[in-house]
Amino acid sequence: MDHDLAAWVAGLDDLFARVAGRFGRPEPRRRARAYVRGLLAPIEGKNGWTLAEAAGESNPLGMQRLLNAARWDADAVRDDLRAYVVEHLGSRDGVLVVHETGFVKKGGRSAGVQRQYSGTAGRIENCQLGVFLAYATGAGPTLVDRELYLPKSWIGDRDRCAGAGIGSEVEFATKQVLARRMLMRAIEAGVPAAWVTADEAYGQEYKFRVFLEQYRIGYVVAVPRSQAISAGLGPRARAESLVAEVPASAWKRLSAGQGAKGPRLYDWAMATLPIIRDPEQGYERWILIRRGIAHPDEVAFYLGFGPAGTTIGDLVKVAGSRWAVEECFQSAKTEVGLDQYQVRRYQAWYRHITLAMLAHAYLAVTAANSRPRRIETALSPSRWERSGVCWHT
Repeated sequence: MDHDLAAWVAGLDDLFARVAGRFGRPEPRRRARAYVRGLLAPIEGKNGWTLAEAAGESNPLGMQRLLNAARWDADAVRDDLRAYVVEHLGSRDGVLVVHETGFVKKGGRSAGVQRQYSGTAGRIENCQLGVFLAYATGAGPTLVDRELYLPKSWIGDRDRCAGAGIGSEVEFATKQVLARRMLMRAIEAGVPAAWVTADEAYGQEYKFRVFLEQYRIGYVVAVPRSQAISAGLGPRARAESLVAEVPASAWKRLSAGQGAKGPRLYDWAMATLPIIRDPEQGYERWILIRRGIAHPDEVAFYLGFGPAGTTIGDLVKVAGSRWAVEECFQSAKTEVGLDQYQVRRYQAWYRHITLAMLAHAYLAVTAANSRPRRIETALSPSRWERSGVCWHT
């Protein structure tokens, strides 16, 4: 046990050595290291008081100063974190996952807070919304980038923004624009990834899909049942109308990954879509349909783009990465206090979230190093043409 503890501490020291240069002075550097160690510690309610106590400090003023006033570069720490994740978890078939999560808050002074829908809570709540980029490989998922969504009601009130430390240079950006910014940073940093996946909020946006195609990055993105799909030379049809066209032989029972109760099994069907605008040579577009086993009327739809010859098993694996990232959010909140901050200012949000991501990445790398990587195989379907789309059977 002593050997394991020594190895754990040494690994954390190695990680923090990567980011130490982002803190100009010794005091914030030492306090940031103590902050991360506190986030990793088995303590309840990881806020300024509890983290200060874990660090042996008599009050939370130092921890509050670290988040609000100390001079250090949270974006540079994010870049170091991303490089650390790629070094230890990187894979050429990695998946970049765009996902958002809500942070329920009281009052109206925390940057970006308002009553808005939170998928985390499953209802409209007074909350902040963070848009995140996760990186998932066979070694496991972790978070590599983050943006705080600022609603128009905030950007339109510059006095309110000033009170929360939001500078005049910060302009309104949709969640889809924030997602593209994070993806661009990952692309420019050379993160090895073959695929991107995201939920309907992002997948239904034409610009989001075109952005990925321009960089020849494959995607499997959820779209609503009302999504317009081209099924041939005729008028575009709603995605849901294609379900009746699927031949029985095209449905494949496949797992989208492990869940709390075992494999997430669904029936899946995949079709190659006709060319409307020419993709890059050697690439194709698809529609992927997911149907419940016990409840066949529960159907979900995905649009896909990627190298010709991609199998239905490949697409299902990518689509399932989103569930892994939901579990990643849950572990980041319960294990390293991602949502347990008590800050209101814009910069402080980014600083806490970045340090929590750093702690979570360390846990992900430590877990990956303690188990062999999984080897997964995909199916190789044949094809069957009908009604302008090519169903894979």
